[in-house]
Amino acid sequence: MTSIVLIVFLPLLAAIVAGLGNRALGTVPAKVITTGALFASCLLSWPVFLGFLAGTSEAHVQPVLTWIVSGNMAVDWSLRVDQLTAIMLVVITSVSALVHLYSWGYMSEDPDQPRFFAYLSLFTFAMLMLVTADTLVQMFFGWEGVGLASYLLIGFWFRKPSANAAAIKAFVVNRVGDLGFMLGIFGTFLVFGTVSIPAILAAAPGMAGSTIGFLGMRADTMTVLCLLLFVGAMGKSAQLGLHTWLPDAMEGPTPVSALIHAATMVTAGVFMVCRLSPMFETSPAALHVVMFVGAATCLFAATVGMVQTDIKRVIAYSTCSQLGYMFFAAGVGAYGAAMFHLFTHAFFKALLFLGAGSVIHAMHHEQDMRYYGGLRKSIPVTFWGMMMGTLAITGVGLPAVFGNPLGIGFAGFHSKDAIIEAGWAAGEPGVWFVGVLVALITSFYSWRLMFLTFWGKPRWAASEHIQHALHDAHGHDHAHGHDDAHAHAHDAHHADEAHATPAQAEDSGVHPSTHGAGQHDLPAGTGGYHPHESPWPMLVPLVLLSIGAIAAGFVFHGYFIEPSAGETFWKGDIAFREHLMHAMHEVPVPIKLSATIAMLLGLFTAWYAYIKAPAFPTAVADQFRILYRFLVHKYYFDELYHLLFVRPAFAIGRLLWHRGDEQTIDRFGPNGSAWVVQLSSRVAGRLQNGYVYTYAFVMLIGLTAVVTWAIAQ
Repeated sequence: MTSIVLIVFLPLLAAIVAGLGNRALGTVPAKVITTGALFASCLLSWPVFLGFLAGTSEAHVQPVLTWIVSGNMAVDWSLRVDQLTAIMLVVITSVSALVHLYSWGYMSEDPDQPRFFAYLSLFTFAMLMLVTADTLVQMFFGWEGVGLASYLLIGFWFRKPSANAAAIKAFVVNRVGDLGFMLGIFGTFLVFGTVSIPAILAAAPGMAGSTIGFLGMRADTMTVLCLLLFVGAMGKSAQLGLHTWLPDAMEGPTPVSALIHAATMVTAGVFMVCRLSPMFETSPAALHVVMFVGAATCLFAATVGMVQTDIKRVIAYSTCSQLGYMFFAAGVGAYGAAMFHLFTHAFFKALLFLGAGSVIHAMHHEQDMRYYGGLRKSIPVTFWGMMMGTLAITGVGLPAVFGNPLGIGFAGFHSKDAIIEAGWAAGEPGVWFVGVLVALITSFYSWRLMFLTFWGKPRWAASEHIQHALHDAHGHDHAHGHDDAHAHAHDAHHADEAHATPAQAEDSGVHPSTHGAGQHDLPAGTGGYHPHESPWPMLVPLVLLSIGAIAAGFVFHGYFIEPSAGETFWKGDIAFREHLMHAMHEVPVPIKLSATIAMLLGLFTAWYAYIKAPAFPTAVADQFRILYRFLVHKYYFDELYHLLFVRPAFAIGRLLWHRGDEQTIDRFGPNGSAWVVQLSSRVAGRLQNGYVYTYAFVMLIGLTAVVTWAIAQ
């Protein structure tokens, strides 16, 4: 089909034109070309998706070219289109198109807009290559493509050291996961003799129970392959252990955060596990690892998100937690529920990130929620957009109990509750409990964000950035130019606060409990500043994404997780456990109500702490100072990795640099050779004194040496 070729390659063509043309092409043409290409891809993707929903489309493969032929390995570059691909096509192109449009307003005064839009389009192309892959090698091409593009986008403001550090961190941490993914691909080819995904999935059941040599021992073949592949998923989808890059990715522009977190890079791991689900079904041990890692990530990220003060970091940890939900679902065998949550999450998470960007834009790039308050009347469209996103992520809805035949609610209500019910139905009560607990925490930190941002008295006067905006006649230009040093200083400022200990916070004059943000701990008042609503290119995406946050769950849940979906929609594209889907719909009423009750408890707790009794967070932080500090430091993962990996790596680097390179290789290599040549030239120079008798003497010595050698022979 011509449409799939256009869907995939239009973003690449736009990226090439905008990237090579750059400033010679001009800002407006670059934006028009890239944004137009993405909207064209989006408009072509939805009919493909709706065709599979209606049952009028069939899975097919579109050949592009012969790519690699080496011995027994033949890799054709082909575009696979099936139900799983169709879902990802609409998610990727819809969110990316809206992010492109949003960037018209958010990046309006950045001098490097052509480069930025080229990177966005390149990112989208790489992700489209990943999800349309028909072979593991082609999937790896897209896998590495999004890694490269994320590096370029996170470090887009390359004059800012923190952005460069975050980009390098994302690149290095993902290389660890990618090593596992590569080993998994190598092992899969060794076992199956092919990298074709359909061929591998067809042969996988036949390898169940076999063993393979790995690390000097015999191990279950499919368990080894699945766990190696899952290591790659852990890196891309920021699961516990390889998650540290994701919060730091906030150093990139807000549209980048929305694109990475909502629809592209971080969902690649979930997509890969679901695409290869028939492989994972052959290894219960691998599925248990996926389940426990997902549940642990879910809980870890949610607890850390409770104490963040940077609005973007709260949403970043929320993403990490929601990805844990998706892997938790895949681990219990509910792959349809995992993909359903991926689908709904794309809409409400993109909405929350772009809404946060609109708030930051209104507050002169202030990202600390402690300096917000009372914004709902100043920026009403942004407020209602983020309200829709919050209702969706917290899972607000009416469960199908007590005679109510049809549960109805916002997007997250249908997908997240399905995952929690799947945990119980699969016979994993411990994991189910973690899911319910995280639902409570998610509700708490989501409503905490809303209350601190849009309710209460304005606390704008305490913000250095607001004061800079008021006192600097050119503050508006600086704020959007992004190359000005002060325009970026706020990012480092927030990063320092997010990592600060309570003692450091007290030293800075801010009570540590303001990480819990008691509203009376900071000076109140607007300081004469008047927040402004964002321009229409930023508001239109909020409105459109709000529709997805409201309706995506209710409209599409039947296609993803109903027992009949295995035959009518998925048609073998994922491993669909029909009996688990039946069990999900027949769990006891208390289980069905558990997520809703948890959501209400989280809402009440946040209301009490930040509206009713603003001093409550201060008291809790003081009472549980050790726990609070533990959460603020994100379980000390960064400090531990710095101690175990970063410092030794730098020490080894310095050793190899000074002792190995300078004092050994350079000393006895090029520098030593140069010294010998220099010394020889000095000796030769002394011999060249111009006296004939000296030359005759040397010649005599040489002649004597030759005669002596001849006689000795």
